[in-house]
Amino acid sequence: MAFDFPAYGQQRVCNELKKKGLFVSSGGVRSVWLRHDLEIFDKRLKALEAVMAQDGIILTEAQMIAIERKKEKKEAHGEIETEHPGYLGSQDTYYVGNIKGVGRIYQQTFIDTYSRVAFAKVYDRKNAITAAEILNDKVLPFFEEQGIPMLRILTDRGTEFKGKHEHHEYELYLTIEGIEHTKTQVRTPQSNGICERLNRTIKEEFYSIAFRKKLYTSLEELQADLDEYILFYNTERPHSGRYCYGKTPMETFMDSKHLAEEKQINHLSLTTT
Repeated sequence: MAFDFPAYGQQRVCNELKKKGLFVSSGGVRSVWLRHDLEIFDKRLKALEAVMAQDGIILTEAQMIAIERKKEKKEAHGEIETEHPGYLGSQDTYYVGNIKGVGRIYQQTFIDTYSRVAFAKVYDRKNAITAAEILNDKVLPFFEEQGIPMLRILTDRGTEFKGKHEHHEYELYLTIEGIEHTKTQVRTPQSNGICERLNRTIKEEFYSIAFRKKLYTSLEELQADLDEYILFYNTERPHSGRYCYGKTPMETFMDSKHLAEEKQINHLSLTTT
Protein backbone atom coordinates (compact mmCIF):
# COMPACT_ATOMS: atom_id res chain seq x y z
CA MET A 1 0.00 0.00 0.00
CA ALA A 2 2.98 2.33 0.49
CA PHE A 3 3.59 2.07 -3.27
CA ASP A 4 -0.06 1.90 -4.38
CA PHE A 5 -1.09 4.98 -2.36
CA PRO A 6 2.11 6.85 -1.42
CA ALA A 7 0.19 9.97 -0.38
CA TYR A 8 -1.75 8.13 2.33
CA GLY A 9 -0.68 8.82 5.92
CA GLN A 10 -0.40 6.09 8.54
CA GLN A 11 -3.95 6.62 9.90
CA ARG A 12 -5.44 6.48 6.37
CA VAL A 13 -3.54 3.26 5.65
CA CYS A 14 -4.77 1.84 8.99
CA ASN A 15 -8.37 2.62 8.00
CA GLU A 16 -7.97 1.20 4.49
CA LEU A 17 -6.49 -2.04 5.89
CA LYS A 18 -9.48 -2.40 8.24
CA LYS A 19 -11.78 -2.36 5.22
CA LYS A 20 -9.85 -5.39 3.95
CA GLY A 21 -10.12 -7.18 7.28
CA LEU A 22 -6.54 -6.46 8.33
CA PHE A 23 -6.26 -4.87 11.77
CA VAL A 24 -3.01 -2.96 12.15
CA SER A 25 -2.74 0.15 14.32
CA SER A 26 -1.46 3.40 12.87
CA GLY A 27 1.63 2.95 15.08
CA GLY A 28 2.10 -0.52 13.60
CA VAL A 29 1.94 0.92 10.10
CA ARG A 30 4.58 3.48 11.02
CA SER A 31 6.82 0.76 12.52
CA VAL A 32 6.68 -1.19 9.27
CA TRP A 33 7.44 1.94 7.30
CA LEU A 34 10.40 2.75 9.54
CA ARG A 35 11.89 -0.71 9.01
CA HIS A 36 11.74 -0.14 5.26
CA ASP A 37 12.72 3.56 5.35
CA LEU A 38 9.29 4.64 4.08
CA GLU A 39 8.01 6.68 7.04
CA ILE A 40 7.50 9.96 5.14
CA PHE A 41 5.75 10.79 1.87
CA ASP A 42 8.93 11.85 0.04
CA LYS A 43 10.64 8.53 0.87
CA ARG A 44 7.63 6.51 -0.31
CA LEU A 45 7.53 8.49 -3.52
CA LYS A 46 11.27 8.07 -4.07
CA ALA A 47 10.88 4.30 -3.63
CA LEU A 48 8.00 4.31 -6.13
CA GLU A 49 10.10 6.21 -8.65
CA ALA A 50 12.88 3.63 -8.23
CA VAL A 51 10.43 0.80 -8.92
CA MET A 52 9.18 2.70 -11.98
CA ALA A 53 12.71 3.06 -13.33
CA GLN A 54 13.62 -0.58 -12.72
CA ASP A 55 10.39 -2.37 -13.67
CA GLY A 56 8.67 0.11 -15.99
CA ILE A 57 5.35 -0.29 -14.17
CA ILE A 58 2.18 1.45 -15.39
CA LEU A 59 1.12 4.01 -12.80
CA THR A 60 -2.30 4.05 -11.23
CA GLU A 61 -4.25 7.31 -10.97
CA ALA A 62 -3.37 7.58 -7.25
CA GLN A 63 0.33 7.16 -8.02
CA MET A 64 0.23 9.76 -10.81
CA ILE A 65 -1.54 12.25 -8.52
CA ALA A 66 1.10 11.69 -5.82
CA ILE A 67 3.97 12.28 -8.25
CA GLU A 68 2.28 15.40 -9.62
CA ARG A 69 1.75 16.66 -6.08
CA LYS A 70 5.45 16.29 -5.36
CA LYS A 71 6.38 18.23 -8.50
CA GLU A 72 4.00 21.07 -7.67
CA LYS A 73 5.29 21.20 -4.09
CA LYS A 74 8.89 21.45 -5.32
CA GLU A 75 8.01 24.15 -7.84
CA ALA A 76 6.11 26.12 -5.20
CA HIS A 77 9.25 26.13 -3.02
CA GLY A 78 11.53 27.05 -5.91
CA GLU A 79 12.87 23.54 -6.57
CA ILE A 80 12.32 23.51 -10.30
CA GLU A 81 11.79 20.15 -12.00
CA THR A 82 11.80 20.49 -15.75
CA GLU A 83 12.12 17.78 -18.39
CA HIS A 84 12.20 19.55 -21.74
CA PRO A 85 11.50 22.89 -23.43
CA GLY A 86 7.90 23.92 -22.84
CA TYR A 87 7.54 21.71 -19.76
CA LEU A 88 7.53 24.67 -17.35
CA GLY A 89 7.69 28.39 -17.90
CA SER A 90 8.27 30.95 -15.16
CA GLN A 91 6.69 34.40 -15.25
CA ASP A 92 7.12 37.48 -13.08
CA THR A 93 6.36 41.21 -12.96
CA TYR A 94 9.35 43.52 -12.49
CA TYR A 95 9.07 47.20 -11.63
CA VAL A 96 11.58 48.98 -13.86
CA GLY A 97 11.09 52.51 -12.51
CA ASN A 98 9.49 55.87 -13.18
CA ILE A 99 10.76 57.75 -16.24
CA LYS A 100 9.96 61.43 -16.71
CA GLY A 101 7.59 61.88 -19.62
CA VAL A 102 6.76 58.17 -19.72
CA GLY A 103 5.64 57.37 -16.18
CA ARG A 104 5.77 54.10 -14.29
CA ILE A 105 7.22 51.16 -16.20
CA TYR A 106 6.60 47.51 -15.44
CA GLN A 107 8.20 44.57 -17.20
CA GLN A 108 6.52 41.22 -17.76
CA THR A 109 9.28 38.60 -17.74
CA PHE A 110 9.03 35.01 -18.96
CA ILE A 111 11.65 32.25 -19.13
CA ASP A 112 11.53 28.64 -20.26
CA THR A 113 13.01 26.84 -17.25
CA TYR A 114 14.71 24.13 -19.33
CA SER A 115 16.40 26.03 -22.18
CA ARG A 116 16.43 29.48 -20.47
CA VAL A 117 14.98 31.10 -23.59
CA ALA A 118 13.63 34.43 -22.32
CA PHE A 119 10.99 37.00 -23.23
CA ALA A 120 10.36 40.48 -21.80
CA LYS A 121 7.92 43.28 -22.55
CA VAL A 122 7.38 46.66 -20.88
CA TYR A 123 4.02 48.17 -19.93
CA ASP A 124 2.72 51.27 -18.16
CA ARG A 125 0.64 49.22 -15.74
CA LYS A 126 0.58 45.95 -13.83
CA ASN A 127 -2.57 43.86 -14.21
CA ALA A 128 -3.95 40.56 -15.46
CA ILE A 129 -4.35 41.82 -19.03
CA THR A 130 -0.68 42.75 -19.41
CA ALA A 131 0.36 39.45 -17.79
CA ALA A 132 -1.64 37.58 -20.42
CA GLU A 133 -0.64 39.90 -23.27
CA ILE A 134 3.05 38.95 -23.25
CA LEU A 135 2.07 35.28 -23.52
CA ASN A 136 -0.24 36.02 -26.44
CA ASP A 137 2.15 38.42 -28.18
CA LYS A 138 5.56 36.85 -27.67
CA VAL A 139 5.69 33.56 -25.76
CA LEU A 140 3.06 31.27 -27.27
CA PRO A 141 3.70 32.35 -30.89
CA PHE A 142 7.35 31.31 -30.43
CA PHE A 143 6.47 27.90 -29.02
CA GLU A 144 3.77 27.35 -31.67
CA GLU A 145 6.29 28.20 -34.40
CA GLN A 146 8.63 25.57 -32.92
CA GLY A 147 5.80 23.01 -32.67
CA ILE A 148 6.26 22.70 -28.90
CA PRO A 149 3.35 23.20 -26.47
CA MET A 150 3.70 25.19 -23.25
CA LEU A 151 2.43 22.83 -20.55
CA ARG A 152 2.67 24.77 -17.29
CA ILE A 153 3.55 28.22 -15.97
CA LEU A 154 4.86 29.11 -12.50
CA THR A 155 4.05 32.55 -11.05
CA ASP A 156 3.87 34.22 -7.66
CA ARG A 157 0.49 35.08 -6.12
CA GLY A 158 0.33 38.68 -7.31
CA THR A 159 -3.12 39.98 -8.27
CA GLU A 160 -2.07 40.09 -11.93
CA PHE A 161 -1.64 36.30 -11.87
CA LYS A 162 -4.20 35.07 -9.36
CA GLY A 163 -7.97 35.46 -9.15
CA LYS A 164 -11.31 33.79 -9.78
CA HIS A 165 -11.02 31.96 -13.09
CA GLU A 166 -14.30 33.22 -14.51
CA HIS A 167 -13.44 36.90 -13.92
CA HIS A 168 -9.63 37.00 -14.17
CA GLU A 169 -8.12 37.63 -17.61
CA TYR A 170 -4.83 35.83 -16.93
CA GLU A 171 -6.44 32.75 -15.38
CA LEU A 172 -9.00 32.67 -18.21
CA TYR A 173 -6.27 32.90 -20.85
CA LEU A 174 -4.32 29.97 -19.38
CA THR A 175 -7.50 27.89 -19.20
CA ILE A 176 -8.38 28.63 -22.83
CA GLU A 177 -4.85 27.73 -23.94
CA GLY A 178 -4.84 24.53 -21.85
CA ILE A 179 -1.87 25.63 -19.73
CA GLU A 180 -1.60 24.51 -16.10
CA HIS A 181 -0.92 27.23 -13.54
CA THR A 182 1.32 26.62 -10.53
CA LYS A 183 1.65 29.33 -7.90
CA THR A 184 4.38 29.84 -5.32
CA GLN A 185 3.74 29.35 -1.61
CA VAL A 186 2.28 32.28 0.34
CA ARG A 187 4.90 34.78 1.57
CA THR A 188 7.71 33.10 -0.37
CA PRO A 189 8.08 35.19 -3.57
CA GLN A 190 11.74 34.16 -3.69
CA SER A 191 10.59 30.67 -4.72
CA ASN A 192 10.19 32.03 -8.25
CA GLY A 193 13.91 32.66 -8.17
CA ILE A 194 14.69 31.61 -11.74
CA CYS A 195 12.65 34.55 -13.07
CA GLU A 196 13.97 36.93 -10.45
CA ARG A 197 17.55 36.09 -11.45
CA LEU A 198 16.64 36.92 -15.05
CA ASN A 199 15.18 40.26 -13.89
CA ARG A 200 18.45 41.01 -12.10
CA THR A 201 20.47 40.11 -15.19
CA ILE A 202 18.35 42.35 -17.42
CA LYS A 203 18.68 45.19 -14.92
CA GLU A 204 22.48 44.87 -14.70
CA GLU A 205 23.20 44.19 -18.38
CA PHE A 206 20.53 46.30 -20.06
CA TYR A 207 18.64 48.90 -17.99
CA SER A 208 21.62 50.17 -15.97
CA ILE A 209 23.54 50.80 -19.19
CA ALA A 210 20.65 51.94 -21.40
CA PHE A 211 19.38 54.58 -18.96
CA ARG A 212 22.85 56.11 -18.71
CA LYS A 213 23.26 56.34 -22.47
CA LYS A 214 19.80 57.35 -23.62
CA LEU A 215 16.79 59.43 -22.58
CA TYR A 216 13.67 57.46 -23.47
CA THR A 217 10.48 59.29 -24.37
CA SER A 218 8.15 56.34 -25.01
CA LEU A 219 7.57 52.70 -24.11
CA GLU A 220 7.92 51.76 -27.78
CA GLU A 221 11.44 53.21 -27.89
CA LEU A 222 12.44 51.33 -24.76
CA GLN A 223 10.85 48.10 -26.01
CA ALA A 224 12.81 48.26 -29.26
CA ASP A 225 16.11 48.35 -27.36
CA LEU A 226 14.91 45.70 -24.89
CA ASP A 227 14.06 43.42 -27.83
CA GLU A 228 17.62 43.80 -29.11
CA TYR A 229 19.02 42.83 -25.71
CA ILE A 230 16.70 39.80 -25.39
CA LEU A 231 17.79 38.66 -28.85
CA PHE A 232 21.40 38.92 -27.70
CA TYR A 233 20.57 37.08 -24.45
CA ASN A 234 18.89 34.21 -26.31
CA THR A 235 21.25 33.81 -29.26
CA GLU A 236 24.71 35.11 -28.30
CA ARG A 237 25.15 35.09 -24.53
CA PRO A 238 26.46 31.73 -23.18
CA HIS A 239 24.41 30.49 -20.25
CA SER A 240 25.47 28.41 -17.27
CA GLY A 241 21.98 27.00 -16.63
CA ARG A 242 21.53 23.38 -15.59
CA TYR A 243 20.94 22.11 -19.13
CA CYS A 244 22.81 24.79 -21.10
CA TYR A 245 26.41 23.68 -20.44
CA GLY A 246 27.77 27.00 -21.69
CA LYS A 247 25.55 27.11 -24.79
CA THR A 248 23.16 29.95 -25.55
CA PRO A 249 19.50 29.50 -24.55
CA MET A 250 18.46 29.19 -28.20
CA GLU A 251 21.12 26.56 -28.90
CA THR A 252 19.92 24.64 -25.85
CA PHE A 253 16.32 24.91 -27.04
CA MET A 254 17.07 23.63 -30.54
CA ASP A 255 19.32 20.83 -29.26
CA SER A 256 16.70 19.59 -26.79
CA LYS A 257 13.35 20.24 -28.49
CA HIS A 258 13.34 16.60 -29.61
CA LEU A 259 12.70 15.67 -25.96
CA ALA A 260 9.38 17.54 -26.09
CA GLU A 261 8.55 16.08 -29.50
CA GLU A 262 9.21 12.55 -28.28
CA LYS A 263 6.97 13.13 -25.26
CA GLN A 264 4.19 14.34 -27.55
CA ILE A 265 4.53 11.18 -29.70
CA ASN A 266 4.50 8.94 -26.62
CA HIS A 267 1.43 10.71 -25.24
CA LEU A 268 -0.32 10.39 -28.60
CA SER A 269 0.50 6.68 -28.74
CA LEU A 270 -0.95 6.12 -25.25
CA THR A 271 -4.17 7.98 -26.05
CA THR A 272 -4.75 6.09 -29.29
CA THR A 273 -4.16 2.58 -27.88
